[in-house]
Amino acid sequence: MNWTVWTDATTWVNIGAHFDFLTPWMLALLPLPWVVRALWKTAAQRQTPLLAPHLMHRLQNAPQNSVFQPSRAHPLPWLAWLIWSLLILAAMRPVWFLNTTPFQASGKDIMLAVDLSGSMEKDDMVLSGQRVDRLTAVKVVVQDFIRNRQGDRMGLVVFGSQAFLQSPLTYDLNTVDTLLNETAIGMAGNNTAIGDAIGLTLKHLHKAKQENAVLVLLTDGSNTAGAVKPLDAAQQAAKMGLKIYTIGIGQNDLGTLDELIFGRGQNMDTHTLQEVAAMTGGEFFLATDTEKLNQIYALINQLESSEHDINSYRLREELFFWPLGAALLLSLWLVALRLYPQLNPLRRLAGGRR
Repeated sequence: MNWTVWTDATTWVNIGAHFDFLTPWMLALLPLPWVVRALWKTAAQRQTPLLAPHLMHRLQNAPQNSVFQPSRAHPLPWLAWLIWSLLILAAMRPVWFLNTTPFQASGKDIMLAVDLSGSMEKDDMVLSGQRVDRLTAVKVVVQDFIRNRQGDRMGLVVFGSQAFLQSPLTYDLNTVDTLLNETAIGMAGNNTAIGDAIGLTLKHLHKAKQENAVLVLLTDGSNTAGAVKPLDAAQQAAKMGLKIYTIGIGQNDLGTLDELIFGRGQNMDTHTLQEVAAMTGGEFFLATDTEKLNQIYALINQLESSEHDINSYRLREELFFWPLGAALLLSLWLVALRLYPQLNPLRRLAGGRR
């Protein structure tokens, strides 16, 4: 006996986990027809309608005991009440959730800013025993960082001579990873606009109305382009609550040949990167090789591990069309009863008793 009761209770719990109403407050409108009928009396008819006289003749000769006929006990016919109740039920939007538990996503808003200037082409990084350019090493390391941030929203900004928003904040981290892998050196210009990259991030966060976000900015040079100075952008970032982690990649000792190819201005400005990080509450890191770069992103992953709840998402199936369809069929039946009273089963039953 107890096992049966437990089974029934479990069944009801499972049903409750799947079934719900999206707008249950619509139930408050259920007594609305009764209130309207009580407050506003039906106006007396002063003239006989001229349209469809044969239909009016049928309505006037309808039996008094039909299902649509009002009575003193019931101000509105019970069939009309049933139709109205079904309409209210449909308006409450019953749904059946396909999964029993909601999908909970929690995390932070993280923007990635990656330098695509010409100096990122220098192959002074080692990956799996092979020398690769700086951007290739960055893509491999950042890919692991993105995978470890499931539940976060991430966005991507790339910059060279200009800054471009490749991806707004999104939970689709696979898209962010794909867009990063599709970047190429020089696609944003050969210079370095660090200030514009920070400014563009602030503009996007302001439009998205996001505060207390995090920006991970990676570059191998100094600010040589753009209309915004890095320190000015950092001041605005501090006001908006944007924390910036700056990462300098590569060796900071350019030789004569490097200066001839990439330009003297491409030498890393570690002082400015340190100031930007300090002004916003972040940290500055120097990655001289791939292993160090991997450690830096792992450390940032730990530093920004706090979570906050966001909206829950559950797959569902709408059920409102069932009561709505039933109300439509009953409405058609009510019209048929008014036009053809002989179809009323109650009238037949009353005639048989006589």
